[in-house]
Amino acid sequence: MKVLYVTSECWPFAKTGGLGDVAYALPKELKKEGVDVRVILPKYSTMPNYLKEKLREVAVFNVKVGWRNQYCGLLEMELDGVKFYFIDNEYYFKREGEIAYLYGYGDDVERYTFFSNAVLEVLAILDFYPEIINMNDWHTGMIPLILKEKYSGLEKYKNIKTIYTIHNLQYQGVFSNKVLGDILDLPYKYLENGDVEYYGGVSFMKSGIVYSDKVTTVSPTYTNEIQTEFYGESLDGLLRANSYKLKGILNGIDYDLNNPKTDKDIFINYDIDTIDKKIENKLHLQKMLGLEVNPDIPLVGIVSRLVSQKGLDLISYIMPEIMREDIQMVILGTGEHQYQSMFNYYASIYPNKVSANITFDSALAQQIYASSDMFLMPSLFEPCGIGQMLAMRYGTLPIVRETGGLKDTVNPYNKFSGEGNGFSFKNYNAHEMLYCIQRAMELYKDKDKWRHLVISAMNTDSSWKKSAREYIKTYHEMLS
Repeated sequence: MKVLYVTSECWPFAKTGGLGDVAYALPKELKKEGVDVRVILPKYSTMPNYLKEKLREVAVFNVKVGWRNQYCGLLEMELDGVKFYFIDNEYYFKREGEIAYLYGYGDDVERYTFFSNAVLEVLAILDFYPEIINMNDWHTGMIPLILKEKYSGLEKYKNIKTIYTIHNLQYQGVFSNKVLGDILDLPYKYLENGDVEYYGGVSFMKSGIVYSDKVTTVSPTYTNEIQTEFYGESLDGLLRANSYKLKGILNGIDYDLNNPKTDKDIFINYDIDTIDKKIENKLHLQKMLGLEVNPDIPLVGIVSRLVSQKGLDLISYIMPEIMREDIQMVILGTGEHQYQSMFNYYASIYPNKVSANITFDSALAQQIYASSDMFLMPSLFEPCGIGQMLAMRYGTLPIVRETGGLKDTVNPYNKFSGEGNGFSFKNYNAHEMLYCIQRAMELYKDKDKWRHLVISAMNTDSSWKKSAREYIKTYHEMLS
């Protein structure tokens, strides 16, 4: 089976969030399962130099973007057994400044139309005939329509199946309807028949949903949620109409990169057989961050984008009550000013109890996963979530709201059977969250029961192997 995996970002070349992790880990696991998978993404100027030095030039050709005829370079390299292709054009992908972002520019529609067109043009050059193109998020949403409109009559292209993966429905790639002719060079019938139209504009994500053979999301619960008005981001009707081709496949985490036994970023390595060493990480982190050094005070970790989606208004509402508990909190992340200020405020008046780290620090993130007793994710919505799976991998018990992938991965503690791998609450309610935290704190006092739950969390299978096999099953269904 041959699969071309198309993504706008991929670790370690370029990453802003969870998509970058998935685009690296899933193809690597698919390759282990015998799939001939290739990954293609833009060559951003921010790619680390040590990786740029490994690139090999494959071809140079031109790509049309509406009336424009643009240079395109195709480069390749192999990493962890997977071949990666890179679309090169400095006009589109070399962005300079104090911080060079991947997205958020005024010409994003042109940049990712160029990328989409280039991906399809590359197939005429490569000695690689993909049976399936797996696309991700809005940046690639026009590829199935462009394939149908411009390439379906060509022998090499006519049997290609397309699968479109939605990582977050909130980001849809909506632009002025003028781009349909000027940039996309597509007939206006696609706007008039409603296939790409979104409140008068053009939606890349809507196009991907309509024209792909299969649509997946990153968890089964999220697949059901987005077909409702509350979670559907105004596309719930379209998703219900296309429910026959929707499927939720849970993300995983990379067990090689995230392993408490070998992680070089944590203070003391440990595994399920040496779980007693975990407490040493907590003591080191408390000392490093200026918290009271005490093994008996439960430490709650938060590693997150500080945005409303993550349920931070619930924390803000009851933070005074949380601070009355014998508890410590460590926060790592950046985002909306109101939440950054809120955590900084409480860190200033409770310096022994709260550590606010308003930054991005991958090493500190791993230390928080390894050192915390509990990990708080009270999200308003969460397509999949990786933090709760990383926490369990390191023996830190998640406290989550039952939504999306959080519901699919966290089995709440049952005090009668002793089963579970974390704690959860159902309603988006601050005091319901507080009661859940208090239940966890009460159990924390019983070291034997807590240890049993920690071992259960570490035994939870969140590896990519299970997810990769589900993708392969889906690929076979599409081809049969």
